[in-house]
Formats: sequence, structure tokens, C-alpha cells
Amino acid sequence: MASLRDLEQEAWSGFLRTHDRLWRQLAAGLAELNVSMAEYSVLALLDNAGTAGLRMSDLAEQRLMSTGGFTRLADRLVSRNLIERRQSEVDARSYEAVITSAGRALMRKARRRHHEDLRSLFFGHLDDDQLRFLARIWRDLD
Repeated sequence: MASLRDLEQEAWSGFLRTHDRLWRQLAAGLAELNVSMAEYSVLALLDNAGTAGLRMSDLAEQRLMSTGGFTRLADRLVSRNLIERRQSEVDARSYEAVITSAGRALMRKARRRHHEDLRSLFFGHLDDDQLRFLARIWRDLD
């Protein structure tokens, strides 16, 4: 089995260290608002979807979660009155999730905090040329 070249190892290790550090710090910022990173991502998707909401199965897929894992996450959000479930008008076998007004209010606070943290922890350390280069890398890897 071929070993990684030094440059490959350095790039990979740097990605992992940076990801871990950023994730922990971003999660800590949201935790102050009683929101997990997983909850934030679901609320953001639903906030962007507006009043139409999204099918539960589509949300699970976009979050790269199992249906069961996503159902438990959705149950927590429903119990906190941040989202509601409704039967799909298009397919009676499926359900849609819609963000509530309480969810939107929390999302405004969480988004503001998350964006402030992203700027201070990540974007503020890079100039526009570096950001364009990084964006191109992510597109190339997608």
C-alpha cells in the first residue's frame, strides 16, 4: 500500500486539524443559544425553503443522515416548537417539515452568531484571492 507523500500528509492533516478546531468553536457559539450544529443546519434549510417547507426524506438526505437519526432530530425540534410536521399535499405517504415563527426567530439569532464566528475564526484570516482559490478547490472536489 502506497504511503502518502509528505505534502499530501501535510495538506490532509491541516484540513483535519482545521475542521476539528472550527467545528468545535462554531458548535460552542451555537450552544450558547441552545442550538446544535445539526439543528442549525436543518433550521437553515427550512428557513431557506420558506412556507413550502421540505419533505422529511429530502431533509434527511441533505443532512446525510439516516431516516431514523433524522426523525429523532426532527422530534427534538418539534418538541421545542421550532419546526412542525405536516402531511404532504403532493404525496399523502410523506411528511414535510416547516419552520415555525419561533424557529425563524431563533434562526435569526443563530445565523447572526454563526456568521460572526465564521468571519472571526475563518474568513477573517483569508483575503479574497485565497477565498476564491479555496472556493475553486471545493468545486473541483465536488
